[in-house]
Amino acid sequence: MKKAVLALFASVLLTGSAIAAQPSDVMVSIRQFVDGFNSGDTHSAFAAYEDGDITIIDEFAPHRWTGPRAAHEWAADYEKHAAATGITDGIVKYSAPTRTEIEDDLAYVIIPTVYLYKQNGQPFAEEGQATFILHAGPAGWKIRSWTWTGVKPHPAK
Repeated sequence: MKKAVLALFASVLLTGSAIAAQPSDVMVSIRQFVDGFNSGDTHSAFAAYEDGDITIIDEFAPHRWTGPRAAHEWAADYEKHAAATGITDGIVKYSAPTRTEIEDDLAYVIIPTVYLYKQNGQPFAEEGQATFILHAGPAGWKIRSWTWTGVKPHPAK
């Protein structure tokens, strides 16, 4: 009887996890993060992250942020970098994933991006891609890590 109860409990837990985060939902947190960044809604952007340690790799110093406050530290450093270099009006445009790999409760997703901004009033563009690692939990897919890779910024056309 004890084994049957344990087996039932385990199957409920495993099924619950599978129901909570379907592969088709993998872009939800990515969209939430990028759209939050674009609109200046940091509360929404931060809610796209998983609780606990995360890692962010980006093109401006210190280039790597890790730990439970990594998203907040990255956002603060982005603001400092933008202010110091005259960057305003930054938005990220993105397209459908070019690659999605899902194994159990982990997903690896690459999306094409274009970072558009003004530097000292001049429009710039930077084509690139963002790579995300997501974890599926009771709240769905949440961002565990991401990295930005882009070409050298150039004047926008």
